[in-house]
Amino acid sequence: MRWPAEGSRRQRLVDEQWPRLLLVEGDTTPPEAVDCLEDWTRVPVDEGELSIRLAALAVRAQIHAAADQPELDEDGVLRLGEGWVSLPPVEARLTAVLLDRLGTVVSREALARAGWPDGAPGRNALDVHVLRLRRRLRPVGLVIRTVRSRGYLLEVSTSDPGQTSVALA
Repeated sequence: MRWPAEGSRRQRLVDEQWPRLLLVEGDTTPPEAVDCLEDWTRVPVDEGELSIRLAALAVRAQIHAAADQPELDEDGVLRLGEGWVSLPPVEARLTAVLLDRLGTVVSREALARAGWPDGAPGRNALDVHVLRLRRRLRPVGLVIRTVRSRGYLLEVSTSDPGQTSVALA
């Protein structure tokens, strides 16, 4: 769908939880994604890129629809299927933000604000906590991917939980 021309249609699809690929026109700022069922690209768009984005969106929609979604309780215990892991407070706050946007990119800034509401202790603090979080989440079947120059993306692993994740360019 075209953005911003079909903004009202987008809202209906958001409300009904349908996957959406926005074709952003000109220099228009794309909207903030409200869930993992949305992606965007600028027009004109290469046919290959369009196919890849649609395929990725379909995978995210499939994961989103799955009954077995990760859940984080108020005590910092993350559960997925039969697996669970206890998270320290900072990592629980980071995970909460990533879970809210499961399958979509969360900026470093948004994660830093969530992890340290009063201000991050240093530039590398987020990197250290994401590294620790990756190690904690892998055994329960969750993977944090780095999306260069944009942020991080949490997704349910499609491979064996013990495998190493690959950074996205």
